[in-house]
Parts: sequence; C-alpha cells; structure tokens
Amino acid sequence: MQTWSSVPVPNVPGTPRELRLYDTATASVRPVAPGRTARMYVCGITPYDATHLGHAATYLTFDLVYRQWLDAGHDVHYVQNVTDIDDPLLERAERDQDDWVVLAMRETALFREDMEALRVLPPRDFIGAVESIPDIVEIIDKLLATGAAYRADDPEYPDVYFDHTATGRFGYESNYDEHLMAELFPERGGDPDRRGKRHPLDALLWRMRRDGEPYWDSALGQGRPGWHVECSVIAVNRLGFGFDIQGGGSDLAFPHHEFSAAHAEALAGDHPFARFYVHAGMIGLDGEKMSKSKGNLVFVSKLRSEGVEPATMRLALFAGHYRSDRQWTRQLRDTAEARLARWREAVSLDAGPNATGTIDRLREHLADDLDTPKALAAIDAWADDALTRRGTDTGAPVAIRTAVDALLGVVL
Repeated sequence: MQTWSSVPVPNVPGTPRELRLYDTATASVRPVAPGRTARMYVCGITPYDATHLGHAATYLTFDLVYRQWLDAGHDVHYVQNVTDIDDPLLERAERDQDDWVVLAMRETALFREDMEALRVLPPRDFIGAVESIPDIVEIIDKLLATGAAYRADDPEYPDVYFDHTATGRFGYESNYDEHLMAELFPERGGDPDRRGKRHPLDALLWRMRRDGEPYWDSALGQGRPGWHVECSVIAVNRLGFGFDIQGGGSDLAFPHHEFSAAHAEALAGDHPFARFYVHAGMIGLDGEKMSKSKGNLVFVSKLRSEGVEPATMRLALFAGHYRSDRQWTRQLRDTAEARLARWREAVSLDAGPNATGTIDRLREHLADDLDTPKALAAIDAWADDALTRRGTDTGAPVAIRTAVDALLGVVL
C-alpha cells in the first residue's frame, strides 16, 4: 500500500537526549534504549470515515517519537497498518449503499492527505490487512496446530478463535482484571455471546464465509480475518519479535493490543511481543467524548477546509500531555493560533536571545515522556524574551526555527 510523502527533518545543533516513555505494561516511565535501528508499530485506521482529531492526536504522538529518535541519531523502521476489511467498514458501506472497497480506498487516500498536511513523518511500511491475508492464514494455521486456537462448536460457521489463556500471561499488557475486560470486550469489537466459543473473552481469528460478505479462499476455508491478528502478523513480519514500541490510542490497550501481543507470543513461545506499549489519550469536544455514535467528530479535513493551519492543530493538540484525555475547544484553537503567530513574529527578528539553553530544555522536555506542555512553554519563554527584551544573537531566530521544525514538526 502506498504511503504519503515525507518532509525533510533538519539537523539541530547541540546534544540530543535519549527518549524515556511510559510503558502501559509496567506502568512506569523508563528509557526506551533502542538499538541503532529503532522499531515502532502503530495501529492504523479502519477506513470507513475521515481522519478525526482523535486519530490526529495519536499519530502526532508517534510522530514526536520518530522525531526524537532521528534527533538522537537512530535509523527508524516505522510500520503502520490499515484495517481495510472489518465489520465497521462493511457496516458503513452497507448503510451508505457504497462499495466497501471503494469506501476503503477513498478514506485511506484522504487519511494520507491529512497526514501529509499535518507533516506526520510516514511509515516505512504501510500495510493493508487485505494484502496480508496469505500471511495471516499461515499464522492462524500454526496457532491451530499448537492448540492456541480452535474451531467454534458451530457446524454452520466453525469460525476460528484464539484461546486467551494460551500464553498464561493474558492481561499483562493492559493490566486490566477480568471484570473490566468482560465489560469492555463487547464495547470494543468483541463477541462474548458467540455460540460455540469456549470462553467469552476468546477473540476471533478467522470468520467463515457468510452470505453477502466478502471472503477469501484459504486453507482455513472461505472467510476473512479477525481484527487483532493482522497487527500480530504485520508487526512480526516487518519488524521481528520484541520490537521497541507498539503504539495506538488508549482504547486499543484492550482488547486489541492485548490480543495482538498474545497471538504473537503464543506462536513464538516467547515474551514480550513489544518492549513498550505506548498509548495516547482520547480527544473530546467541548466536554463530551468524541465518537461516531454521538456524531460529534471533528475532522482534520474539515478544519483544513475552514482555513485552520495544520501547524495550529499540532500546537493545539500538543498543549496537553499525550497520555491525558483532553478536550478540543475553540479557545484551545485560538490559543494555538496566537502562539503560532507570536513564535513566527519572534523568529522573524534579525536577532534574539541566545537559543542554546532553550533548545536544550526543548529536547529534555520531549525526551521526558513527550512532555509537550513544558516544551511549548520553553519556546514561549524565548519568544517573549525576544519580543520584549530583544537580543543580539543573530543566529538565534534561525536556531529556534530549525529546532521547532525538527523536534515539533511545526514550520515557523
């Protein structure tokens, strides 16, 4: 699958910092410490609708990770999937009397446009679930052979399910107890009441053909893959087992990341699937949760069409910490626009205060679990100083402009 165009990332003078991140599995902030090549997998969209600000906040979070790694001198192997076959996509296509393939292609193309506009660095591998089906079938077949997967006791539709107890570690990634898992599972795509399953929490691996649904011929029978297994397969095939970061929104911690890890670990007989599980908070609108069911999604493309600069969106979303659930408001947007204008005014000066300490603080705050509020405050302080007290360092405005571009992805 074709990714989007990249942007140049300038080199920043000074001393880079090694990134520390909060790992959901261990509930601690610790050094990521990748090898020469840093490896990251971020779960992508299900392309049944346009990119909303919740998507943007997630992908901007991992764009910052990418940029900190580049600054520290790492090569980065970044992989992202597209769930271009799944129930929500088929349901939307049926509702709108659309072809599900055309819908997926159209929304994926819009997602690329939005990511490019937001200056999100593209993944090296951008992989669709459909193109991965042969690899998925192979892995499911192996899971069946080891006993980690089984056929539902249903003669009509003997779907393949994963035994969630197969690894003996289920729950380590999210740290959710079984009661919370049971509550969230049906809300997040699970089918606890499916007839023929051994346990309500077991997850679908292969759905046998139903009338009116797309299907693929395979050794498992005609059907299509479940959701979680695609990320297991794509991540391991592209990055290898035990890569550095599996990332996504906080709503993916369970069941999606829990199962994608369990599938891979059951097959490998090893642990962990990823060294860090990193999750971005949810974005609400004016005090309410933003969701398709509420009809209050704020789309990146709509904001762009209204003339909102992508740089404004970046700064607005960076005003809160990536792990916090936070709100999109008109005040947040106005504040970001004013901040952007003030920064641009400051770097347009012929000279300013020395920038070395500011850039050091910018790096340190971003390295400390992507503390963007403090990072923005560091640039605010320099800009205020430049505009009120002026300065004599003719290289400082260019140095700040370069650092903000490279580390925050914002062009001044």
